[in-house]
Amino acid sequence: MDLFGFDIFVLALVLLFILILLAGVKTVPQGYNFTIERFGAYKRTLTPGLGVIVPFIDRIGSKMNMKEQVLDVPSQEVITKDNATITSDGVAFYQVMNAADAAYEVNDLQHALLNLTMTNIRTVMGSMDLDELLSNRDEINSRLLKVVDEAAAPWGVKISRIEIKDINPPRDLVEAMGRQMKAEREKRATILEAEGDRQSAILRAEGEKQGKILQAEGERQSQFLAAEARERTAEADAKATEMVSKAIAEGDIQAVNYFVASKYVETLGEVIKAPNQKVVMLPIEATSILGALGGIGEISKEVFGKDNPLSNRSARVPSVKED
Repeated sequence: MDLFGFDIFVLALVLLFILILLAGVKTVPQGYNFTIERFGAYKRTLTPGLGVIVPFIDRIGSKMNMKEQVLDVPSQEVITKDNATITSDGVAFYQVMNAADAAYEVNDLQHALLNLTMTNIRTVMGSMDLDELLSNRDEINSRLLKVVDEAAAPWGVKISRIEIKDINPPRDLVEAMGRQMKAEREKRATILEAEGDRQSAILRAEGEKQGKILQAEGERQSQFLAAEARERTAEADAKATEMVSKAIAEGDIQAVNYFVASKYVETLGEVIKAPNQKVVMLPIEATSILGALGGIGEISKEVFGKDNPLSNRSARVPSVKED
């Protein structure tokens, strides 16, 4: 009977030992850290896996989530530097790096981070004009990240990213901005149109200038060729005169008759070509004129040959009416 009571006592001691052992063994899941307190004071931190504590002396203080977490920043009103009232919201990403600091340096970590982020959003956005605010969202995110991360560092928290989701100006301000944008686009269109007209006028002027230059160059070339032709004609006349003078000096009467006849034919042709001349009145006998023309043809044949155009021309002189 006493042996049976002793067995019960030993069994109770074994069960108590097992219970104490189980109370001192803690399992920490992946992504969490547990803070251990001894008599209410922080002692150490348990990392993921199996951990052992002193039963009834140590206890788990806080179970800290070490994974990156998302903090939704609600919409709030912000007054910009140029006194425009807007509403803005955002989102923040943070991760606990030190479980003890996050548990004991701040009370209610998420609430503290939320208020810190909202306050700095008002501060950063309130220091910028509305136009700068709408066009420099990346700069706003960078400034917010730097300020909030520095402020949250003592809490054992790393702010990895802060993003502004929406910036909503008042309706009347949006309408005014739309009118301003429209006016600005119309202004740019007018400037571009004026610039196009100016370029077109410049090109037309350049074209006219080039045309006048080419025309003047053509006229100059034409005058040069005409002068050269006149010079050659004068040289030919001078040479002919020289040859006739030489022939006269040598006593060649046929050369004299040829020279006089050719001048006579040229003068008569110019008189006939005049538009206001219909009848030519000659103060000499017609038979003498025709004989002289026939003599001219014979002279030219002898001097230049049968194919001479002057002899042919003298043969084709139109008939004239005698006085």
